[in-house]
Amino acid sequence: MRLRKKPWISEAIKEYTSFVYLEPDASWPGNWRSIFNNGNTELHVELGTGKGLFIATIAAKYPHINFVGIEAQRDVLYYAAKKVDEQGLTNVRLVLLNINNLLEVFAENEVDCLYINFCDPWPKKRHAKRRLTHSLFLAKYKHVLKPQGKLFFKTDNEQLFEFSLNEFAANGLTVVNVTYDLHNSIYAEDNIPTEYELKFISRGMKIYRCEVIFP
Repeated sequence: MRLRKKPWISEAIKEYTSFVYLEPDASWPGNWRSIFNNGNTELHVELGTGKGLFIATIAAKYPHINFVGIEAQRDVLYYAAKKVDEQGLTNVRLVLLNINNLLEVFAENEVDCLYINFCDPWPKKRHAKRRLTHSLFLAKYKHVLKPQGKLFFKTDNEQLFEFSLNEFAANGLTVVNVTYDLHNSIYAEDNIPTEYELKFISRGMKIYRCEVIFP
């Protein structure tokens, strides 16, 4: 869903340019440890950060890990930046970027973990290649992830979940800790929700979740 653009955000977001990057830089790939410069060694990336509840919460919980949030919509990224700033988090960077361009941002084997939370299901068959769990995207993830790197995937869309499980299998990936009802499972206790997720569970909707290991 696209939000109505708010012209004032283009100027307001500049307040956060110490940790919000509005243009990719060719020097980034392979140098994220230097960019953070905080001694952390692990790098986790959320693909589609939205308004930032997930990344702000998980970064506060795990200060020894560095987190990068990728988001294509500037207006949405602004609200994520506000959350990060309000909590004074120093282990988060936010990048305005289309996920198609992921390889411009990270080097081979640089990322420890990826998160995809409630991405657009693109339900029409002709749009399958736009789904973030399509084989074309999985090839990009395999490139940037370290050996045995993980992808955590959550969705409210059962059809997308089944499609994704098939794509993971077709690409020789290992799928573990699968649940078709996250909030009534053993994984609920450690789950960190997103804004969309809170809306979905308030309506009694099921959340589908799995972890994918890249060889």
